[in-house]
Amino acid sequence: MKKHNVLTFALLLAIAGCSSQKLHPLQSKQAASGDWSLPYGEWSFSFITPYELPSEVLHARVIDTDGYLYTFNTLDSTSRDSESVDKWTDVAFGGSVIFDKVKKPPQYIVFCWESYIDQQTYETSAVFGPDTWLRMKTPADHTFRSGAPVWYKNITFGLSPGGKVKVWFPDVAGRPSLVVQPLKLRTRSGKALTLCKDYVVPGGTFNVIPSTQDFIKGKTYPYGNWE
Repeated sequence: MKKHNVLTFALLLAIAGCSSQKLHPLQSKQAASGDWSLPYGEWSFSFITPYELPSEVLHARVIDTDGYLYTFNTLDSTSRDSESVDKWTDVAFGGSVIFDKVKKPPQYIVFCWESYIDQQTYETSAVFGPDTWLRMKTPADHTFRSGAPVWYKNITFGLSPGGKVKVWFPDVAGRPSLVVQPLKLRTRSGKALTLCKDYVVPGGTFNVIPSTQDFIKGKTYPYGNWE
């Protein structure tokens, strides 16, 4: 992972809707107006897929609220969620994280991912704002059994056929995850790819997965409801 603090002002305009040249080149007005330090030091992000419809994330970039760009060429594995078979479970869990960590909340994330079932490379980007950052800074209204606070310090992205992406904050003790609504969420593919055109793998990276082939027999694409 590499950390940079230099990007063009044009990129900021595209991802955060800013117009004031007095701002830090990578900060939105809202990000520049507050202290978004996190009580727990770092947050993490994870990727999950329906159990029989795997995908793999190839590359990711995050711009935090301090305006720093994090580039991830090595990522934690994309997990197959055993509880999500024909729809997403209410309890999304991205698993343990080693690499996918950032110090301040996200203004923007873009990631390149390949869907096995679609044999397609997708580029998903999301813009986040103060509602998400505040949720990440504020403890839940419940605690662990020990009395320790519960923090929403992981953002989990669910990847499903057709390039559909859902976003959650996982909770604890079997509680339903909190759905995250980015300010903007967009997925591109094919000729519309920008950053991710350099991460297309001709022919796909996945071999035939027998369990997936068995799962889709007699079913209709996208093989479930992934809203």
